[in-house]
Amino acid sequence: MHAAVGRRTVLREDPPAAVDARRAEAAVIAEAYRSAHRGDDRAALVAAIADALADLDAAEERAEAVRRQVSRGYVRAGAPAADERA
Repeated sequence: MHAAVGRRTVLREDPPAAVDARRAEAAVIAEAYRSAHRGDDRAALVAAIADALADLDAAEERAEAVRRQVSRGYVRAGAPAADERA
């Protein structure tokens, strides 16, 4: 059905080039973390996961802020007047 690749889910119907590009991107990111942690694979993995979780939290906070703004917009607009409904 699908596989998790890089920062998004790649459907099996996606062209192989998209999958290859995501894997290449993931390899570059992995090497950057490994270099930053002087070859310590475990430390690099932990740092990458911690950063990913922090990014996920930030994305969830932004999404919640957008939902609140949309909700306030509906409340402010209110129900249409009787003559507007007809």
